[in-house]
Amino acid sequence: MTDTTARLLINCPDAPGIVSAVSSFLFSHGANITDLDQHATAPIGGTYFMRLELQTVAMDISREALEAAFEQEVAIRFQMNWQLTYAADRKRVAILVSKHDHAMMELLWRWSRGSLPCDIVAVISNHSDLREAVEGFGVPFHLVPVTAETKALAEATLEEKLVGVDLIVLARYMQILSADFTARWPHRIINIHHSFLPAFVGANPYQQAYDKGVKLIGATAHYVTADLDQGPIIEQDVERVSHRDEVGSLREMGQDVERQVLARAVRWHLEDRVLVHGTKTIVFS
Repeated sequence: MTDTTARLLINCPDAPGIVSAVSSFLFSHGANITDLDQHATAPIGGTYFMRLELQTVAMDISREALEAAFEQEVAIRFQMNWQLTYAADRKRVAILVSKHDHAMMELLWRWSRGSLPCDIVAVISNHSDLREAVEGFGVPFHLVPVTAETKALAEATLEEKLVGVDLIVLARYMQILSADFTARWPHRIINIHHSFLPAFVGANPYQQAYDKGVKLIGATAHYVTADLDQGPIIEQDVERVSHRDEVGSLREMGQDVERQVLARAVRWHLEDRVLVHGTKTIVFS
């Protein structure tokens, strides 16, 4: 993907002629479509989703003019909700973490090697344990302690440090964000959970899994909403468990799954591959 790539996301009532109208409009202004995915929720009368990538090198009008023309000539006609983003405008990401480092380190490692198309501008933690590891990547580390008595003040401090951020990633941040906080970041906070939700919620999840004799353990990445761990799911994966596995090996496998699932979910969000539809997502992975 180059800095000349743009991405168009659309959802609207399904109707004949959408693909033709969109592609003809883009062609008329010199854009070249290089990738297109689409999905309709029903053969007739459903909701239509589209994601396409286009090259902007030969476009004959400015971004602003293109977007205004698209709204008037195409979007209004088909009652579209839509957004057009540009790969050159890298999203600014902040990671929130507590003491477990595996998910955070996976994101920092991938980012440092260029496989996460974003700018990680801060890591914020309620503990100081990971400062050295974070600063080793050249990323600013901020300590914002949280107690029951200081929660409101801590969230206000978080908001100050998150000014200008496009995406918050909870990489095992062991604090519950308030409903007011999450409401200000709709579909812009991604969390990783150590199971198929809602199984094994709370403390010692791998001990719970061991006690139940599970045959699969997994991880779930989802958007954060005011309903705890009930937000739209972006990605999930599993590992098969043997009766020979102890709590320690379950934890090791589980953390590996968490790393992979969170990294995929974050990358798909950064590449504008996720469309939220009610309580679900359409993921053009």
